[in-house]
Amino acid sequence: MAMSTRGAITALAGPVRLSSHPVRAKDLFDSQSKEVLSTSSDHVPIHFDLVISELAFATSFLSISDLLTRLNVDDGSTITDFLPAERARGITIQSAAITFHWPPSPPEPSGATALPAQARSRASHTINLIDTPGHADFTFEVVRSLRILDGAVCILDGVAGVEAQTEKVWYQAANYRIPKIIYVNKLDRDGAAFGKTVKEIASRLRTWPAVCQIPWWEGGNGRFIGVGDAVSLQGLWWADGDGKAVKTFGIDEIERMDQGFANEIRKARMALVELLSEFDDQMVEKYLDHDEDHLAIQPEDIVESIRRCLQGASSRIVPVYAGASFKNIGVQPLLDAVVDTLPGPLEAADPEISVGAVNGRLKAFIAGKMLLEVPDSSPLKSKRAVVPARKSKTALIENLEACALAFKVVNDPRRGVLVYVRVYSGTINRNASLFNTNLQISEKAPRLLRMYASDALDIPTIPAGQIGVILGLKHTRTGDTLVSYIGSNPKTGPPAPINTLQLRPIEVPPPVFFASIEPHSLSEQKPVADALALLLREDPSLNCSVDEESGQTLLSGMGELHLEIARDRLVQDFKAKASMGRIEIGYRECLQSSSSIETAMFDRETAGRKGKAGCTASAARFAGDEEAASTVAPNIEYSIHQDGNRVTISIVGSTGLVEESESAGSLLPPHLPLSIVYTALANGAFAALARGPIHTYAMYGTNVTLTLDPTLHVFANETTPAALSSAARLATQAALKNAAAQGGTALMEPVMNVIISVDEASLGPVVHDISSSRGGHIVSLDNADDIDASTHGEMTREDLPFIDIRKVYAPPDPFAGSSVAGGEDLGMASGGNQQRSITAKVPLKEMVGYLKHLRSLTGGRGTFVMSVDRFERMGGQRENALLKELSGI
Repeated sequence: MAMSTRGAITALAGPVRLSSHPVRAKDLFDSQSKEVLSTSSDHVPIHFDLVISELAFATSFLSISDLLTRLNVDDGSTITDFLPAERARGITIQSAAITFHWPPSPPEPSGATALPAQARSRASHTINLIDTPGHADFTFEVVRSLRILDGAVCILDGVAGVEAQTEKVWYQAANYRIPKIIYVNKLDRDGAAFGKTVKEIASRLRTWPAVCQIPWWEGGNGRFIGVGDAVSLQGLWWADGDGKAVKTFGIDEIERMDQGFANEIRKARMALVELLSEFDDQMVEKYLDHDEDHLAIQPEDIVESIRRCLQGASSRIVPVYAGASFKNIGVQPLLDAVVDTLPGPLEAADPEISVGAVNGRLKAFIAGKMLLEVPDSSPLKSKRAVVPARKSKTALIENLEACALAFKVVNDPRRGVLVYVRVYSGTINRNASLFNTNLQISEKAPRLLRMYASDALDIPTIPAGQIGVILGLKHTRTGDTLVSYIGSNPKTGPPAPINTLQLRPIEVPPPVFFASIEPHSLSEQKPVADALALLLREDPSLNCSVDEESGQTLLSGMGELHLEIARDRLVQDFKAKASMGRIEIGYRECLQSSSSIETAMFDRETAGRKGKAGCTASAARFAGDEEAASTVAPNIEYSIHQDGNRVTISIVGSTGLVEESESAGSLLPPHLPLSIVYTALANGAFAALARGPIHTYAMYGTNVTLTLDPTLHVFANETTPAALSSAARLATQAALKNAAAQGGTALMEPVMNVIISVDEASLGPVVHDISSSRGGHIVSLDNADDIDASTHGEMTREDLPFIDIRKVYAPPDPFAGSSVAGGEDLGMASGGNQQRSITAKVPLKEMVGYLKHLRSLTGGRGTFVMSVDRFERMGGQRENALLKELSGI
């Protein structure tokens, strides 16, 4: 999602304010003395994200000043794409943050007439812009940015319309309840169709488009010269050049210039008021107060209605704006819309948190309305009591200085590791002690920065609602929660349960490609390992493991491009002297039969400390995720499902209650609480499941049952969590080998859910290629409308009601057929150019390098997006062919 600027115009919030004063670079990037950090009504920070990587848009509001001439997407010199790999490939790889103020400093007095504008738009606001990738391989980069936003602007291509990746990110944003507005870009290009795109918003995103602007075509069907504002009933015309010279025309002036365009603006205003009236009762009252005259309603009333609708818990509308970022057309009014309609931190949705085993909301927690587990000093068997947090408000909550989420970690070659944080409550001060509730460690924050892409400015504090950078943290990872607490113990952190406070975690999707990493020499092993650790700290969607037999280091990722970028960064940015092997697919192994019960003992001295523990294990096959969720017996003490496998743990003589391990009658020694024992045993089992007994691929669909008998397997102080984990790993490995010896294993391959967008003329060849040549299964063929919702995460299209797009207002497209202009073809292009969508299930192996082949089949117009659907057992012929390929035959 995206952003914009408002050089000299305020469009959405009523009559347009004109000024001959140009926007300057120093106006956008104020010096520290001009920083606007307050969260008062005059200066409300607003955050939003660029979901589709439209860097021309991100660049346009910055390059509106002559002082920022280096910003050019086509030249690969954008301020947000500063990594060498990004500029070389012309794509966004990492999300980049830019902080600026909008509107900038007040314009100097001039001869231009200043018209009234919305009070909210006149006040300076701090806006944190985040530019994120658009490529499907970097979806995780988008997700971890989405979670810290207050609002978002989704940029659509006016030629391509709503694409498959757009839908995927749209529903991801819906999961976080982020208010969104849409900007239809590239309307200056041949084939641009604003009306078609508006109807696709309704049909494919299942939301009502509230058209606030319509394109202004010269002469009704000529070049794109500006926009008609349905809110203020004005026309904005951009002169040729850099887009800074803008003229405004009232509806009467437009009537004399272009009567058809004036009528269309009136029609857009009527449709906008009608739509808002369906979702906002106050708009109905305004409509009735003005004698049911759509055009008499004041612009500020419409803006406030849009704002209320966007911030509603179940908002079904999205404002739509028009422009061409390359020419700076429509960019300034859009940023006004961001300020006028999107919420600030105080108005945004309350973030989800967990405190121990209790889930809730951060504001409720701070207000003392959550029920928390706090230590109880009474000498009862249970040393925990559930009490209202308000009873311990002074001790537990009032001392909480700040709560922040580390949503991104970047290794900067000049400054070191930069940790991007969003502060949700309180203020983080320079040199503050921060406790990491995920890692249970404390770290100092020696320097605080505000980032302008690769440039930085030192600041003393990061207040609530702001995004900033902490320099000097040595352990914090992406997704960690940081708290500042008065009187916190430097070693143990704040008191319980504050030390378990965590903001909503990020779910990392499973990697499906991997490649080996080989250092050039033995002396380079440690530098390469350190570089890999930094790379994984930056990007949790990467995974690194070591093959026990070969000793090879394997790096796993989300796609081919993802691993190629990781290799480039490893070698070029981190200067690691290593080579990456051929990118391969991460297959899985599954058992064919069950094992007998195997017992393993771990008895070894490590680093001068003796460790001894035992464990028994058995392994069996089960169906997968659904069975794992539904067949856990109620008498199972502990069960955990991860990466398609399940581990169940039983401790002889235990009831599974946490309080039991703290009682005098427990069979476990005092230094081994039940929760730590469970975690250690599960970690050992999952470590063994990471490598299959025959083909060395990770196991899938395997149920491991571990049994710990304290009288036989625990040896007082010699039994440590590390020893228990090692014993569980050895026992699980023995069970897997036993099962493989009895029935062997089978290979499973990742099957992808693929959505391909092509034109009507290319539909036949693409379908034949998928179903015949690539062994795929066609799920559906439709008009880019009925797309399988499984690719959209938690929120799906099926969760939202169908929208009859015949009731959706969309202006006519001058370059489309009459059916499109009249809206009779559901917003799609006509004839052979009609966009079709193919949903299919295809083995990942067959999708390697598919983009080039698709482009050759569709004349360069086809696009696709895919995600892991499931792992499926390979047929005998495919498995034999793969085994021959792996053996080099």
